[in-house]
Amino acid sequence: MNILLVGEYSRLHNSLKEGLTALGHTVVLVGDGDGFKQYPSDYSYEAKWVSKGLQNKLRQAVYRLTKFDLATIERGIRFNRLLKNLKGFDVVQLINEAPVKTTPGFELKILKKLLAQNNKSFMLCCGIDYFTLQFMLNGGFRYSILDPLLQNPSLKKYYSYVNTYNTAGHKKLYGFLVKNIKGVIASDMDYYLPYLGRPEFLGLIANPINLTPLPYIPLSTSGKIIIFLGINRWTYYPKGIVFFEEALQIIKEKYAERVEIIIAENVPYATYINLYNTAHIVLDQVYAYDQGYNALEAMAKGKVVFTGAEKEFNEYYNLTRPVAINALPNAQAIAGELSHLIENPAEITAISLRARAFIEKEHNYINIAGKYIDAWSKDL
Repeated sequence: MNILLVGEYSRLHNSLKEGLTALGHTVVLVGDGDGFKQYPSDYSYEAKWVSKGLQNKLRQAVYRLTKFDLATIERGIRFNRLLKNLKGFDVVQLINEAPVKTTPGFELKILKKLLAQNNKSFMLCCGIDYFTLQFMLNGGFRYSILDPLLQNPSLKKYYSYVNTYNTAGHKKLYGFLVKNIKGVIASDMDYYLPYLGRPEFLGLIANPINLTPLPYIPLSTSGKIIIFLGINRWTYYPKGIVFFEEALQIIKEKYAERVEIIIAENVPYATYINLYNTAHIVLDQVYAYDQGYNALEAMAKGKVVFTGAEKEFNEYYNLTRPVAINALPNAQAIAGELSHLIENPAEITAISLRARAFIEKEHNYINIAGKYIDAWSKDL
């Protein structure tokens, strides 16, 4: 197959490309680097011009006055210029309903052209889109990333990327795509549950993980237990980082001589995945039912990850023993789980081994790539 992957979140499409290429398919990935993470792509529509010198000052001034980011337009213009190179693919997969991340109207215009000049198109649900946001707003989850905003509307600026999906423009964009793609694929339980029963839903295909650059790191628990927390300020509230910080304060006071805590903030992906190499425990996110990419890669390295691991996740994969720690939005509960691990280091070793085995079984990038080929071949 000749395959086009459009957009990137957390290296999902890069790993999928590696798996598809290993199976003999031809793959082109077009993306914008996903901000400071700087994921690679074959064609880039990253907004570079407005990020430099005087243009960046103008961009900042416009944003302060209007809350509109000029990078939104530049991404659209750059992608539009790339369209001539993005023709004749057997399969096009969009990372979500707005992979270009331009204005909804411009996005709709671009995607109409893209879909028209290729064969079959599909959409991933691996992040917020119009439909999953409605599911959250209507109380579909027991808890969700929206909880901090609903409890404190002053946090609105931290949810600007979420709120963009709750507009008439995105509703129209989503409606167009659902009618013109062959189906929607979910990457984990947080997106599987909202789409369950929908006619366009093709099912869940777990995130692909290339284990080659993620060797298992055996853990020694004879010294201090090392806990790692990575912070991105713009996802601080949606990921529930405040609960981790409060829990770590409890742990510092309780186990000052038995733990070491590493905190990193807004670092590039390549730096991030190496910073936690020495850690036993990685604190990922709270408001989730399943693991995202950062958690999965840490699990592949054998870390004990505090993340989404709800009962729906365990039931789906028929797990009877934890492969990760379900992090609830409760600092005391998180501190309690950390205390248990510190007091019982053998459990750290056991979960570490199970985590790696789980990734090898359920997330191998070549096996996952095969599942995508099957889904694209058996579309609705």
